[in-house]
Amino acid sequence: MNAREFLEGEKKLGFGCLRLPHATDNPSDVDVPLMERMVDEFLAAGFRYFDTAYSYLNYKSELFVKQTLISRYPRDSYILTTKLPCLELKEGSDPSVYFDEQLQKCGVDFFDFYLLHSLNASVYQLAKKLGCFEELRRRRAQGQARFVGFSFHDTAETLDLILTEQPDIDAVQIQLNYLDWENPVIQSKACLEVCRKHGKPVIVMEPVKGGSLANVPKAAQEQMEASRPDASPAAWALRFAASQPGVAMVLSGMGDLDQIRQNAALMKNFEPLSADEFQLLQRCANLVRASVAVPCTGCAYCADVCPQRLPIPRYFALYNEHKRDGWQANAKKRYWELAQTHSLASSCAGCRQCEAKCPQHLTIADFMAQVSAQFDPAPANAGGQSAKLG
Repeated sequence: MNAREFLEGEKKLGFGCLRLPHATDNPSDVDVPLMERMVDEFLAAGFRYFDTAYSYLNYKSELFVKQTLISRYPRDSYILTTKLPCLELKEGSDPSVYFDEQLQKCGVDFFDFYLLHSLNASVYQLAKKLGCFEELRRRRAQGQARFVGFSFHDTAETLDLILTEQPDIDAVQIQLNYLDWENPVIQSKACLEVCRKHGKPVIVMEPVKGGSLANVPKAAQEQMEASRPDASPAAWALRFAASQPGVAMVLSGMGDLDQIRQNAALMKNFEPLSADEFQLLQRCANLVRASVAVPCTGCAYCADVCPQRLPIPRYFALYNEHKRDGWQANAKKRYWELAQTHSLASSCAGCRQCEAKCPQHLTIADFMAQVSAQFDPAPANAGGQSAKLG
């Protein structure tokens, strides 16, 4: 049985474990009891696919998956995917060390899917040099990885090269949503076509683009409601991704029980987009694109390497809110409150280490300067106090 046949019998909704419900302001402080309930409802609704990675949630996601899923359910009741942290690899790195550690952290004997994480042109060359693809094949042959593949953030041309040189890869995970469908950087449509050309089933990440497509401009939402009054913007985004030929699974980073229930209801009896609905979303994409100042998905890979420990995605989210909704004193106030325990946006040193980690290829330092220009002057109710640094 190949990966496509394996996934054909599954409902197309996967539980993405990058953005889990958190109990405090710290995203890696996961609300375990709530996550257990979410896992229970997800499985009870007939969905089985869980996606995590070595580096998610400050290296804790795999542990939370073990605690809330693996330790509580039989191994044959779920499908488990994790990823080798390719962005951490250096000359001399041994990929087998990560694999063995991940087996132990998850408490399993095998992974259903094991992926190289976040390949692009340069990471691919290093992965080849370090024998990562040979490691995938070895683990697959030993039965420790049922299927192998990679997640990808680069051009369709680079993807075609990788799949040409690595023809026995089982599956590919790509970013795909209606906003990035024709995006010249993300190239969702073109990357999907490359996967189909090589006969590889596609696992979709970022179908709601880090949640940004769940909160669209009023003009876009009105068009959606006129077509389907009961469908949320997030539901439209999920249907778009799941409707594309070649897509075998769509991941959603669900943060509460309502999202589990809504997504499960939508995908349990999935209805593909019509041609008219596809065109509607292309019009909505133009409206969304015009309203977003920084196309950040909130993955926080940038924050993990920032020397100033800036909460970059959270600053970008506040900046987008401010720009989208006009003058929002609340957004500025929340920025100032956040800056009390972090550095100001102006403390960005412009080192651009973060930009090498960004799957969206954003010029983060330039955007941080815009955030600083917008927010750094103290609001009137701050009493003239300066935000703490560090």
